[in-house]
This record gives sequence, structure tokens and C-alpha cells, in this order.
Amino acid sequence: MKNPDKAEVERFFNYPYAAIEEALSNAVYHKGYDEREPIEVRVEKDMIEIISHPGPDRSVTLEGLRTFKVKSRRYRNRRIGEFLKELHLTEGRNTGFKKILDALSQNGSPLPEFETNEDHDYFIARLFVREGFYDYEGGTTKETTKETTSNANGTTEETTKETGGTTKEILINAVRQNPHITVKELAVLLGLTDDGVRYHIDKLRKDGILSREGSTKKGKWVVNL
Repeated sequence: MKNPDKAEVERFFNYPYAAIEEALSNAVYHKGYDEREPIEVRVEKDMIEIISHPGPDRSVTLEGLRTFKVKSRRYRNRRIGEFLKELHLTEGRNTGFKKILDALSQNGSPLPEFETNEDHDYFIARLFVREGFYDYEGGTTKETTKETTSNANGTTEETTKETGGTTKEILINAVRQNPHITVKELAVLLGLTDDGVRYHIDKLRKDGILSREGSTKKGKWVVNL
């Protein structure tokens, strides 16, 4: 990400490698190998979920997972743990959460989520994408862009203009000017992929700033500001 007031750029990742490595290693370490359930990794647009069975030891409480204060008193698969340690994939007891939190903090990523149920049947680790990853050049655009708009007679017209501000501001202004604008047209305007535009739209909809009236094809966007 380029900053206008300094020569250095800011570098960050969608997900820091160390956090993913630790979360996967913990899943391998603590999985119950007497159960025929595989470790499952789900890569979504805005998060990675790592699911294993069963859940953590009974000494690990739901409140402890929520507040990241976990001290397990028993360990499954000690020999697997020793093997992972030899491979430098794990370090010591009760250090996994700290390593994940430190890696996410250094990357500027959101806090993770760790989930199980009352019966400790499963364990889910959720890592969320770093905010700004889908932005063009760190979330700001200021350049000449081409905007494609549809005229009343069904033809398209390209206009060239200079845009400035954050991705969120540009997107909201574009929707205000043309409530029927499409994701593809927004992608051209913002210099993002279609998925990048959908990511920002989803955030604005969750925050109650943007909503949709009508169908996907014939509906329109509404800015609730």
C-alpha cells in the first residue's frame, strides 16, 4: 500500500502465514484419530475456517476460547506433538493461541474466532481476511478511470473522470449517482475484481449503509445515509 506522505510502502497479507501454519498444526496435533472425520479447511471470500473433531479437552472452557485464555491440562497425541516440534511447526504447551494472535496483530488482521459446543464435539478456528486487502492500492484511488453507463435507449457510454477518496466513499457516491449500476461497472470504476466489489458491498450491507430493492437484475441500490 502506497502512502502519499512517505517513501516506504506498507506491506501486509490477506492472512499471515504463521497464523495459518499454527492453526493447521494445532488441528493435526489435537484431532481425535479414532474418529473418521477429516480435518476440513474452508476458504471463503472473507475468512478461512479450519474444522477438526472432536473439540478441545474438557479443561478448555467456552469462555476461555472466547477471551483467548486457554490452558489445556491434557494433551492428545503427544508423539504427534513431538514430531511437529521436530519439524519446527509447533513450539511448546499452550503457545499456539499466542502465536496466532501475535501473527495477526503484526499483520493488522482482525482477531480470530475459536468455537466449540457444550459437548466439545468439534473445534473451529476462524481467521478473517485483513481489512483493505481487496482495496486497490491500499483503499484509495486517484487516477483517470473509465466509467460505463447505460443510456435510456439501451446503448452504453464511456466517460472518463478522476476519482478520489476511499473505496467505500467512491462506491457510495457511484451508487448514489446511478442506483442501477452493476457490480461489473463498479469493478471498472474502482479498479477491483468483481469479488472485491462484492466484498465491499457485503460490508456496507451488514453495516446498514447499503441495501437492495427489487430483483438482482432489475432492482436498484439504496444508500441509507
